[in-house]
Amino acid sequence: MFKQVDKNAVRKKKHYRIRNKISGTPERPRLCVYRSNKHIYAQIIDDVKGVTLVAASTLEAPLKAELSATCNKEAAKRVGQLIGEKAIAKGIKSVVFDRGGYLYHGRVASLAEGAREAGLEF
Repeated sequence: MFKQVDKNAVRKKKHYRIRNKISGTPERPRLCVYRSNKHIYAQIIDDVKGVTLVAASTLEAPLKAELSATCNKEAAKRVGQLIGEKAIAKGIKSVVFDRGGYLYHGRVASLAEGAREAGLEF
């Protein structure tokens, strides 16, 4: 019989491999993405202190009200714009992008594009 592959376990392995190579600093924190079936989340993290500096997701009230669906590319782009705006307001201009083991495609790419449009550099 064939064994069923646990896709989330494969993704987590990729994420750990990526995390060994990239790390957020106070000067250039890490923009981390998590994607679920219904929502998308983004955090800007300073790994030296172990602190989340800025966070945004499709669960936030202002975004939830303006979006028709929370699991599509338009919603992901809006989350990227929101996290970019929050980061610029806190004085963060440059980040390291951590795609979280996901392919740079679809919702993850849309979030990155939205963050770049808001003014973040990566």
